[in-house]
Amino acid sequence: MFKRIIGTKDILPEEVSSWQEIEEASRRVFSLYNYKEIRPPLMEEAGLFNRSLGETAEVVQKQMFLVNSAPISNGKQEKTKQFYCLRPEATASIVRAYLENHLDKTFGFTKLYYIGPMFRLERPQKGRLREFHHIGCEAIGSLDAALDIEVISLADNLLKEYNIKDYKIQINSLGCQKDRKNLTAILGKSLMQKKEQLCVDCQQRLGRNILRVLDCKNESCREILIKLELSDDYLCPDCKMHFKQVKEGLENLKIGYNVNPYLVRGLDYYTRTVFEITHNELGSQDALGAGGRYDNLVAELGGQSTGAIGFAFGVERLLLVTRSQGHKVTSKNLVYLITLGKEARQQGLKLLAQMRQKGISADTDYEEKSLKGAMRRANDLAASQVIIIGEDEIKKGVVLLKDMATGEQSEITRDQVLRQLSGRT
Repeated sequence: MFKRIIGTKDILPEEVSSWQEIEEASRRVFSLYNYKEIRPPLMEEAGLFNRSLGETAEVVQKQMFLVNSAPISNGKQEKTKQFYCLRPEATASIVRAYLENHLDKTFGFTKLYYIGPMFRLERPQKGRLREFHHIGCEAIGSLDAALDIEVISLADNLLKEYNIKDYKIQINSLGCQKDRKNLTAILGKSLMQKKEQLCVDCQQRLGRNILRVLDCKNESCREILIKLELSDDYLCPDCKMHFKQVKEGLENLKIGYNVNPYLVRGLDYYTRTVFEITHNELGSQDALGAGGRYDNLVAELGGQSTGAIGFAFGVERLLLVTRSQGHKVTSKNLVYLITLGKEARQQGLKLLAQMRQKGISADTDYEEKSLKGAMRRANDLAASQVIIIGEDEIKKGVVLLKDMATGEQSEITRDQVLRQLSGRT
């Protein structure tokens, strides 16, 4: 018997309603902010992520799902091999789509959102799978600090719409490319002296991408970093002003945040504002979502230099928190039809079709259960109403309608039940 691949998950029917609630809530909120949905492919050229995320990023070095592909002809005798991968994140894909489809020329400033699976070859653990799902957005075409404020506000409102409480918003500024070099030099001067005290991964990061040391979860590394007492001295005046405007804007909207000077994110494309939203229910991997500015990425991928910012939430992590906080999926107002006998069955199937034509969610028993067994099935399906048709109901020209929440039941005609249920949905 075949089994699912480690690090993947079957999303079963009883769980799908929770996923749908989050997806529907996301679409409502994105619409309020005038973001339009985009659906890029799951597979891209591997070089897209090498270029955008950085050759030294752990996603590129350790976590990409490479896809074997046949050699392709370049128009001459020789053939070259094209390397593809399953997308590890969506930002690079969306910037690629933005440029390839000339959205920069057609619309200029563009606001997009996406919902879909991502893939990373890493050790599975709570809230971290090899196939996972993101809900996120990208706003491309502006350097305005007001856009940073909108995007963080959008993330905050999405969490409120998901009924998630007690999350924390952490922000920082990495500044421009020159500022990042200054920060790298400051860290290099301090950390090279403590190299032997760092974990093996961080010792390697010192030579590849020293900013990644700030992301380390190792306790001994965290203790060394805290003693550095980082400040924003590496920021140039323009970047300091930009970050000041972001903080003032969040305060004006009464959005709580903490400045975390150790927050850098692990990808090379981030500039200026970065942020992360965490929740204690998730344990050591406590990020619900994260994002930030990537003002150089559009130009890096062949477009004109322009500002951009985005974020993504991990759907699996959102669901872990909503379940821990006792959130239950709302009723879908299912009507369950129970028929007793051959004639009742014929009339019942006609009524079932009429209910569906009127937009009433309805189902029936196809296993020839007893009345008691069919009622148990209706309860298992969380049906809000049950309709029973038996010999007595046929003689009277009525159906028996039972409210599953109150236990009340009444005899009404089929026309009446259709009108009553249509008014309820």
